[in-house]
Amino acid sequence: MKLKVTSLALGALMAAAPAMADLVMPSLSYRTGPYAAGGIPFADGYADYFTLLNERDGGIGGVPVRLLECETGYNTEKGVECYESTKGEGALVYQPLSTGITYQLIPKTTADDIPLHTLGYGRTSAKNGDVFSHTFNYPANYWDGASGAINYLLEVNDNDLSGKKIALVYHNSAYGKEPIRTLETLAEKHGFELSLLPVDHPGQEQKSQWLQIRRDRPDNVIMWGWGVMNQVAIQEAANIRFPMEDFIGIWWSGGDHDVLPAGEAADGYKALTFHAVGDDFPVFDDIQTHVVDKGLAAGAGDQVGNVLYNRGLYAAMLAAEAVKEAQEIHGVADITPSMMRDGMEALEMTEERMAALGLPNFGPAFTASCENHGGDGYVGVTQWDAKNQTWSLVSDFAPTDGDVIGALVDEDSGAYAAENNIPSNCN
Repeated sequence: MKLKVTSLALGALMAAAPAMADLVMPSLSYRTGPYAAGGIPFADGYADYFTLLNERDGGIGGVPVRLLECETGYNTEKGVECYESTKGEGALVYQPLSTGITYQLIPKTTADDIPLHTLGYGRTSAKNGDVFSHTFNYPANYWDGASGAINYLLEVNDNDLSGKKIALVYHNSAYGKEPIRTLETLAEKHGFELSLLPVDHPGQEQKSQWLQIRRDRPDNVIMWGWGVMNQVAIQEAANIRFPMEDFIGIWWSGGDHDVLPAGEAADGYKALTFHAVGDDFPVFDDIQTHVVDKGLAAGAGDQVGNVLYNRGLYAAMLAAEAVKEAQEIHGVADITPSMMRDGMEALEMTEERMAALGLPNFGPAFTASCENHGGDGYVGVTQWDAKNQTWSLVSDFAPTDGDVIGALVDEDSGAYAAENNIPSNCN
């Protein structure tokens, strides 16, 4: 195990060191294409946080951050091209924002010794750091999301879902299929009936699925959607008068742009989350002062506080904190991608740490380790207020079913290790 140096020693090293290169942070963004409405605010939040660190703090540990944005259009082939064209720049961590791109980059980043962070998406079993040495998906994954939805429904149904009907409306892709196995296991455990309703890309045609929902009259609908699919689903639910309070989406189905087109009809719709909503945090005042007011915002500055903007900011904050961990572990400020991986594996996000960053209670506290690259899997629920056009947290960040998820992670990661002859990473 590498020993951490003191902050005083690190400061002396930095002062004595020659001029340092930038800390390179690639941004595999999609400001164009069918999912741009979600990609733009995420990319803005990711960029603005690093701009804030440069403008207010002079970077991280005295080293400025250089954002390296590459447009993928949410296309897997383009995402891989972006990776290949940027990895030689000293890229510290990739955040592809796409499950399809993630699956292609897992073996590449492992071979190239560059960490990959798939914040709440990607290959769920990458939580097992003993197998997936360079892939991280903290603070929560898709199976946590599936369990979080069921736990919330248990809570509002006196802890009893026996005999209930729950429908899953999902994007007919690797992303959309991620929760199926978990929900099937939970259906058996809790005695509810699960129906599966796939929606083909891009999701503009859903009338048959919602006609079936009208016929079957499920007690609840869970949605795994992205892009226009979310807007259409919410409108179709309104058309058949499905109660919005019984409709809950994954965190990629809970953006401002998902509910606004439906107007008042979207009132009461719910979505899962692993971070807070709104802009009532001190860090946003700093962003206004040091980024927006200076004309340095990545976009028009109108996305600040948007759900997906917050998610991009949160991803950047976690990356920045991992940089600090790596700098302290290795006693250098200008870290390498390999050192960044060590920092990500040693990351511990406490409430005290988040508060010091101007983000009190912004996300669940969690700890990463060699064995655990996924954090503690705490999930919250938000609800849309159409009148005030705001999201609010309606539940605390709560634990998910570790027994069910742990067994699925072990099974899937074990099969991947056997198939690819991967040795233990944590010996």
